[in-house]
Amino acid sequence: MEIALYEVLISMGALLSYRQDSSGFHLLRDAFRKQFNKYRNKAMFEEILAHRGIEEEGDFLPMISIEDEEEPVNGEGIPEVLPVLALKNTVLFPGIVIPITVGRNKSIKAINTAYEENRLIAVLSQKDANIEDPAAEDLYRVGSVARILKLLKMPDGTTTAILQGRTRFSMEEMLGEHPLMTARVRTLGYVQASNVLEYEALISSILDLAKDIIELSPNIPSEAAVMLRNISNHSFLLNFVSSNLNAKIQLKQQLLETDDLREKASLILQQLHAELQLLELKDQIESKVRGDIEKQQRDYFLSQQLKTIQEELGQNPQEEDLQNLVARAEKKRWGKGAADVFQRELNKIRRMNPQVAEYSIQLNYLELILDLPWDEFTKDNFNLKKVKEVLDEDHFGLEKVKERILEHLAVLKLKGDMKAPILCLVGPPGVGKTSLGKSVARALKRKFIRMSLGGLHDESEIRGHRKTYIGAMPGRILQSLKRAGSSNPVFILDEIDKVGKDFRGDPSSALLEVLDPEQNSTFYDNYLEMEYDLSKILFIATANSLSTIQPALLDRMEIIEISGYSMEEKVEIAKRHLIPEQRAEHGLEGKHVKLRPEVISRIIQSYTRESGVRALSREMAGVMRHIAKNVAMEEPYNVTVKIDDLPKILGPERYSKDMYKEEKISGVAIGLAWTSVGGEILFIECSLHKGKGHLILTGNLGDVMKESATTALSFIKAHSESMGISPDLFEQKDVHLHIPEGAIPKDGPSAGITMLTTITSAFTGRPVKPFLAMTGEITLRGRVLPVGGIKEKILAAKRAGMKDIILCRENQKHVAEINTAYIEGLQFHYVDRMEEVLEYALEG
Repeated sequence: MEIALYEVLISMGALLSYRQDSSGFHLLRDAFRKQFNKYRNKAMFEEILAHRGIEEEGDFLPMISIEDEEEPVNGEGIPEVLPVLALKNTVLFPGIVIPITVGRNKSIKAINTAYEENRLIAVLSQKDANIEDPAAEDLYRVGSVARILKLLKMPDGTTTAILQGRTRFSMEEMLGEHPLMTARVRTLGYVQASNVLEYEALISSILDLAKDIIELSPNIPSEAAVMLRNISNHSFLLNFVSSNLNAKIQLKQQLLETDDLREKASLILQQLHAELQLLELKDQIESKVRGDIEKQQRDYFLSQQLKTIQEELGQNPQEEDLQNLVARAEKKRWGKGAADVFQRELNKIRRMNPQVAEYSIQLNYLELILDLPWDEFTKDNFNLKKVKEVLDEDHFGLEKVKERILEHLAVLKLKGDMKAPILCLVGPPGVGKTSLGKSVARALKRKFIRMSLGGLHDESEIRGHRKTYIGAMPGRILQSLKRAGSSNPVFILDEIDKVGKDFRGDPSSALLEVLDPEQNSTFYDNYLEMEYDLSKILFIATANSLSTIQPALLDRMEIIEISGYSMEEKVEIAKRHLIPEQRAEHGLEGKHVKLRPEVISRIIQSYTRESGVRALSREMAGVMRHIAKNVAMEEPYNVTVKIDDLPKILGPERYSKDMYKEEKISGVAIGLAWTSVGGEILFIECSLHKGKGHLILTGNLGDVMKESATTALSFIKAHSESMGISPDLFEQKDVHLHIPEGAIPKDGPSAGITMLTTITSAFTGRPVKPFLAMTGEITLRGRVLPVGGIKEKILAAKRAGMKDIILCRENQKHVAEINTAYIEGLQFHYVDRMEEVLEYALEG
């Protein structure tokens, strides 16, 4: 239905020389003259009109004929035989003027023949617009007889004709198709409406709907509504509206073939209703989003202006970015697969508009591909002696880990290629697991990467996000490799035992591919969408406990346990590493402070209680701060720190051995426990009071520990006579077993012999020997079973000042693995039976 004002004006101008007294002419004459005055002469106007002509196969906007009363009646003046012109994609209605550009030979001959004879030609629409040389069966049978108003020869050889529909006709017979199509035609009239009142109402409704459509359509001038109101011929009005409907060619042809004017008006009204509803919905949508669209348009126009200015200045930042990527790609060492993907994605971004959001996503993706170190490796240091020196220089102890690294390098040196091992260092906090990874990287001369997995819940942190998501990024594995710039770094996966799991996925399951030497050569990142080789990376995972690690993940790693440090090891670590580091961090030199080994030992014993050396490092920092204050204020002080100076510097002693020097009382024994921070000593107390033989357990004990207490009491009851205990006591006394520090949960079977000794001591009144600690599991048959964490437990006993330790005989092999220098002064007693424990542990 859309018709632009200039089309109306051009139509009027084309017909000026033919008739100027038709209906509606005077109404629009002034508007036409304003438009026509823009051109210097009529020839120029006709040339523009010819250029605005449309091809036979093109779409166009029909123009109104001013001669709306000129349609012949009963075929007056219409010859029986006429040349035929086939049109594509349009239907010519009586009274309507259209310009067309004729290009087909048959059509040119038909136009020229008709123009030379009587200027009348039969116009039929093609059923299929794709047919270049239509035959009779390819044309509709009903069309319009048209008068050729103007014929212009164009410089390119085509002919432009202005046609005015005159009357409808039916093709009776196609007389010839070469060299032009001619046909015998029969003119058609209209069947007038029988119910005039109903017909008038239909016409009025059509005019009202047309007016509403004109108001809602921004491309239709308001003068069009005035023009419609001034058309008095109803049949011409229907033809004019039909020609301008936004409908398919089949519907327009149906309207042309309809003889009954009432039926034709009904079809038009139905189509106008549908078009009005569409326009109203469109207007509502546009009203809602107009604000956003205006902003987007403003931004777009500004960016286009900026782009144009940059092009005028010879600048094109987008093309420069792409050229830089191409230059980097030419220097990149990578496989054919990565190169092909890069080229494909580069071709894709060249076809994109830089203003769309996907452009920046695609650009970031290309930059990631270039930033990844595909085939870039650092050269390993195969001087094994030098590697050993570096490892020993950075860390004291940790012999198992150092030996494993040297073994891997030895095989790599001999074979030339080997999949890197997946190591997992398990031990208490502060023993140097993470810093060991940095030391390994320095020894091997590789890049170092540390990724903390503590509290990680999202699987995408490992595998990355898909590019379709807003803010998508590659996984942290590839991000770390991108920063390192090498495909064979030492990669520390810190705190792997603290990986979480929730609705966003299970990161530990995603790590299964990363930490499997058989799979990680084809690691797939969701963002990269390509396989990446991780097999050359030396992964070192760290954990405090193996109990929270997924079994499948644990199976893929080589477990190396790192136990807590002994007193002697801590003294050496402080001398070699902690003191020099803290001294340098506090701006001091060697001449400013000196600490003797006995002072360091006192700090360890009285101010720390740990398996590692983190707390010791903090205490050393406290000493250095005190010395730094004296140096900065130029106050006199002793360069050599003495034991007597420690309370002044660090405050009163926090831990003391005196707490273990108890009086000889019955019902108290000392056990040994393993914790995530190392070994600890454990007091177990027992008291008897009147009752009915109940066993009371307190101290926040776990189920296994409660079962150990029950087993110990049952064993004592079964062997009471041999122990000198009256069986009646078990019915007259309640047994209360308590383990101090009740806020701390405790569990495990290793306190079994300690509970046995405590309860026996309480019933017999025989005290436990002083400075004696013990650990071991018990059974109802009286056997003592081995337990774990022996090194940590023994070191805890040594720190606490114990002198004798009772262990299961099968734990003797674990004691042999400990450096004898660290357990000097300790006496070990190995037992198989519970009777042996009681025989040695109780006095008297």
